[in-house]
Amino acid sequence: MDNTEKAAEPPSCLQPPIFMIGQDSKGNWVAQERNGVCGGLFVDRAGALKFAKSESGKYPHAVVWVSGVLELDISRALAIAAEQRSADRVGDQRRTA
Repeated sequence: MDNTEKAAEPPSCLQPPIFMIGQDSKGNWVAQERNGVCGGLFVDRAGALKFAKSESGKYPHAVVWVSGVLELDISRALAIAAEQRSADRVGDQRRTA
């Protein structure tokens, strides 16, 4: 990809989230944002789709159906939460000092 292609591509913060929807190895329905920041397990396909649509701002092309097994991966969300807690502690220490 050259510089002109990079310039034409909008920054990721301006792109709508893309959700993957599929079933895990136990038959649960999974909806997960492509970066792994948000997602969940659902008892039915309709619930997973409703969640993805509500989280994506109802963009028409925000859902990708996965035909194979899709396991919920919350490691990215956990890492972000840990970073936030760390930043909060630093902020608290600065306020008390």
